[in-house]
Amino acid sequence: MRIPSEVLDQLALRFGVLLPHLNERQQRLALAAEARLLGHGGVRAVAHAARVSETTVRKGVFELEGGEAPLPDGRVRRDGGGRKSAEELDPLLVPALLALVEPDERGDPMSPLRWTTKSLRSLAGELTRQGHAASAPTVGRLLRDNGFSLQANAKTLEGAQHPDRDAQFRYINDQVKDHQADGQPVVSVDTKKKEVVGEFKNAGRQWRPAGEPVRVDVHDFPGDALGKALPYGIYDLAADTGWVNVGTDHDTAAFAVESIRRWWHGQGRLDYPQARRLLITADAGGSNGYRTRAFKTELAAFAARTGLTVTVCHMPPGTSKWNKVEHRLFSAITMNWRGRPLNSHEVVVQSIAATTTRTGLTVHAELDTSAYPTGVKVSDAELNAVPVTGHAFHGEWNYTVHPHLASPAGPTGPTSEPAAAFDRDALSHPALTGMTRTALTETLTADWQTLQKQDATTRRDGGQRRRAPGGGRKAKLDLADRVLVTVLQQNLALSPTVLAHLFAVSKDTIRHTTSEIRRLMDQHAHTPQPPAAHLTTLAGLLVHATAHGATLTTETKPAS
Repeated sequence: MRIPSEVLDQLALRFGVLLPHLNERQQRLALAAEARLLGHGGVRAVAHAARVSETTVRKGVFELEGGEAPLPDGRVRRDGGGRKSAEELDPLLVPALLALVEPDERGDPMSPLRWTTKSLRSLAGELTRQGHAASAPTVGRLLRDNGFSLQANAKTLEGAQHPDRDAQFRYINDQVKDHQADGQPVVSVDTKKKEVVGEFKNAGRQWRPAGEPVRVDVHDFPGDALGKALPYGIYDLAADTGWVNVGTDHDTAAFAVESIRRWWHGQGRLDYPQARRLLITADAGGSNGYRTRAFKTELAAFAARTGLTVTVCHMPPGTSKWNKVEHRLFSAITMNWRGRPLNSHEVVVQSIAATTTRTGLTVHAELDTSAYPTGVKVSDAELNAVPVTGHAFHGEWNYTVHPHLASPAGPTGPTSEPAAAFDRDALSHPALTGMTRTALTETLTADWQTLQKQDATTRRDGGQRRRAPGGGRKAKLDLADRVLVTVLQQNLALSPTVLAHLFAVSKDTIRHTTSEIRRLMDQHAHTPQPPAAHLTTLAGLLVHATAHGATLTTETKPAS
């Protein structure tokens, strides 16, 4: 029976509206119902109107007439139904794909994708070239099925780690707890990345009317900049507040301490009116690094003016990102001004000051237009005048700058041949030596006398001496003094420069003396204890001695 064209047009219209809303089984049943209503020739007519194969319509007729129950769990196809997956049709597809995306050290060194971006399209193209036809979506599915995902670089490698890295973190934590338990301020400091000021692109995005991005310069040449901004941050760990001093000149130690000074006078002393101590955690390098002499001298001036005892704990080398100011303050600032061109210093300051977090962070910011010249040198004498005491644990990383210098009876700076040495009895105080040196002196007397006789008759190169025994210059240090020098160096980690000043001798004499006595100590299996402190300057020794009840005075000795 010929079916009129008007009926076919109506069927096509009806199928176009209904079928997109049905799954495969429902579509087959709907087509089958229409075909049965049309009678003879209905299957072909419905297939033509719906633009499907006659086999699909005929299959639906068999399902409708057979009264098959719906598949369980809402399934549309029976188990095994549908087109075979790409990996089933090509068992070598997955191994070929994994060979392309394996890490470089395990993958094929001759892979054409070794040095190119491994996007889904490039992977699909290379697989097809190798005879494994696969589309980009198929490659993405196979990668996910095999445990792969899009990964960015992770900043985790810190280079060679110091053996006391974790111990230093624990030490800093203990210092923070000690200061906070006593109600003393604890701050984390650092300089944020230098920003160029001008109509330059700033990373990130912000909501704006569609198609209306902020227009910025194509190039970010330094010569086109209106200046630079150096945000130095002070983050108060307990109060969750930040203070940022935005400099415009150079990132120097003077700028770093000036920023701390501004924080203290503007906010710190108001938040901590009873403060006697201040703990600063800082990076190991930069303007506030542990090797920066100017940082210590500037801190000494700050401590003297404020009366605060300032303790500084530096992060271990290579761990600057662990400093609290980085992820508690600087990250919030970066998020707040993302996508905003920093076209003036006012924009920089106002953007920083407007930074807040859901945890309650508030930030104060101000502009510092002062000049901070570079190349400022700190002499040994100036450094020795700093009242700094190194802690027993890594005194180079952990030290305390005292507000006032103990007044010694002698000069504060070393000279090449000082005329006055410090009193031996004062230097022998157990707080400085950590032991009684008399017993050790008696133990080493016999061996030392033997060594002296040997030196009197034999030169160091093995030849005969030209001078008679007793000839030549008198030794400036007797055995007791030599033992005292060595014990002080071992217990307080004093430098040869400081020891030379204490005993009114040269640094070469100190080096020879300590080497000689340590050799004798080793012969008697004398094992020194770990240093009780690390005192790098004479001023630090004077402060340490006064704090432990020892008064260091000088005794006049004739110049030789």
